[in-house]
Amino acid sequence: MPPPAPHTRPLAPALLPLLGGPANIVSATTCMTRLRLTLHDPTALRAAELRALPGVLGLVTDAETCQIVLGPGAVTRVAADLEQLRRAETLRTEHRTRNATPPKLALRRVAQIFVPLIPALIGCGIVAGLAGLLANLHRLPGLVTALTATASGFMSLIAVFVGYNTAKEFGGTPVLGGAVAAVTVWPGVAQVHAFGARLTPGQGGVLGALAAALLAVYVERACRRLVPETLGVLVVPTVTVLLPGLVALYGLMWLSGEVATVVGQFADRLPAEGGAAAGLVLGGLFLPLVMLGLHQALIPVHTTLIAQQGSTVLLPLLATAGAGQVGAALAVYVRVARDAAVRRTVRSALPAGLLGIGEPLIYGVSLPLGRPFVTACVGGAIGGGFLGLLEQFGGAIGATAIGPSGWALFPLLKGEHGVLRAAAVYGAGLAAGYAAGFVTTYLFGFPAEKEAEKEKLAPEPENARGRHPRDNGDAALGSVQDR
Repeated sequence: MPPPAPHTRPLAPALLPLLGGPANIVSATTCMTRLRLTLHDPTALRAAELRALPGVLGLVTDAETCQIVLGPGAVTRVAADLEQLRRAETLRTEHRTRNATPPKLALRRVAQIFVPLIPALIGCGIVAGLAGLLANLHRLPGLVTALTATASGFMSLIAVFVGYNTAKEFGGTPVLGGAVAAVTVWPGVAQVHAFGARLTPGQGGVLGALAAALLAVYVERACRRLVPETLGVLVVPTVTVLLPGLVALYGLMWLSGEVATVVGQFADRLPAEGGAAAGLVLGGLFLPLVMLGLHQALIPVHTTLIAQQGSTVLLPLLATAGAGQVGAALAVYVRVARDAAVRRTVRSALPAGLLGIGEPLIYGVSLPLGRPFVTACVGGAIGGGFLGLLEQFGGAIGATAIGPSGWALFPLLKGEHGVLRAAAVYGAGLAAGYAAGFVTTYLFGFPAEKEAEKEKLAPEPENARGRHPRDNGDAALGSVQDR
């Protein structure tokens, strides 16, 4: 059989959108020279563009079918490629459908509220860390005051930003959500009594602001349905600020404050009493949470702890999961010496992994291979357990901002015994995660040697261009976007 024409390989991806996408194809069959397709919606066919494609020799359409003339040999290859693309799109659609459950959609919305705030949290956290370092060294007291003011300004008003983003995400007027949330941080709330106690500015933190802004969205919607348009410009914003503002003062602030107190007490006791066991659980379970996107649920918890205590003690423990993933990836790199594509993917994703961005390594390396994902979780658990043990005897450490992890977390660390000791303890936890992830993956992350040679390392047939089908690290990393 003669070698395939150069144009046949990219033809299937070019055909698919012109046919109305994979969902528009009911069936596909071939004869000697033609690809016969039945379409759900024949009007979606872009006939003129399809005829102009290199490699398409002709197009015949009728009421039920579309026949693309490709020629002998080429039609078989294009049909096979088209079927692979359809199956891949079907899998992606099923994955998106499975992830579209109400809890996951709710978590995504929570993430959309807090993720835009992360750059400011990072910047203010680093400034706060610098101020803390100078204060511990008893240097430049005037500059320490200025840096503290710079770092604290955003945190003192974070509730307003949370309220603004909440209303924006849920379809309300953003500035009204911010206005209602601002009630919770106004200094004058100290004169208000609720449930027999005097309120404090900022009581309830971001949780109270989120709840108040969400209530404002529903009040605004109800007002727009019930109030005539001629009065809406005055009545809607007034009622939207008034009712949720009063509910926030006489209910939501107190309730959210109680929740925040419980979260803070739990975080305080975790390193001292949970120790190695807490680190083991947090470090071992965080990678599966990242894989499913459920780690976003922890953003409000981190933010509450930072606003309440100045740092989150959970983040350093969770960061050891990324260390286990890095160690596992390094072991994969060593073991699969004859798989150039996987090694290239590891090299390209490793810098992000060292900085705490684990998705490229998860989706591009460990998860597709199976066992290395499990051993990476084991490495994270051991790293978290070791860090928890050190904290149990040497004092808790925390992060003054969220977002970075891995090596990027060092400038944000804060500890009971100073920044340098906190960095040493955290570094030891990372090192334990790297080592445990590497060793467990190297020893247990692959089948027996003979099976590994056959299943993981054997090269696949080259395609029509003479390239290995997986000879593209970017393709492996691209799965991160699909997920």
